[in-house]
Parts: sequence; structure tokens; C-alpha cells
Amino acid sequence: MAKNYFYITFLLAFFFTLSVSAQDGKQLAKPQDATGIEGLSMYPNPVTSGKVYITSKNDLEKEIVIFDVLGKKVLQTHISSKELNVSDLTPGVYIIKISEENASATRKLIVR
Repeated sequence: MAKNYFYITFLLAFFFTLSVSAQDGKQLAKPQDATGIEGLSMYPNPVTSGKVYITSKNDLEKEIVIFDVLGKKVLQTHISSKELNVSDLTPGVYIIKISEENASATRKLIVR
């Protein structure tokens, strides 16, 4: 019986060591830029007026994709100005993906 406890303890320690080392490997990956798009700004957030303004350093055309919290795409559009109309969205929390040239960034968007 004591022999079985030894083996179980050994196996648990082995799997725990593997899971810790796997997590350490993820942390050693090259850190990425937090924004992805230089000078990205999105305001106001939370949105109360039905319009959100998205700016960046380059102010190029942007592809906007908005997802609900379940991952369903609820809006996809291109904007060449700073203004994005979100008045058709029901109040809630969304994930907005902004793409400009070869860079992209995701943010949380709250619509009230």
C-alpha cells in the first residue's frame, strides 16, 4: 500500500513539473507590442452616443471587426475617417479588432 502512495506521489510531482515548465516556456516567448498599431486611440469607451472615434499615428484606412462576448461577428466595416457608428449594437461588452496595413490590435468595447 505504501508503495502505491509513493508511485502516485511521484506521478503527481512529475505532471506538476511538466505543467510548470510548459507555462514557463510560454513566458519566454518574444514579447509583442501591446498595441500592434502605433499610437492607437479609441474613445469614448464606454460608448454612450452611438459613435466611437478611432485614431492612430498614421491615420490610414482601417478594417474594423466587432465580436460579441461569445465570439460571434456582429459588425465588419472599413473606415477611412476617425468615426465609427455603433448605434446598431445593443448595449453590452464587445471585442473590437482594428487592422491597419499589416498591424492589428484588439480592445474591449463597452456600449451603453
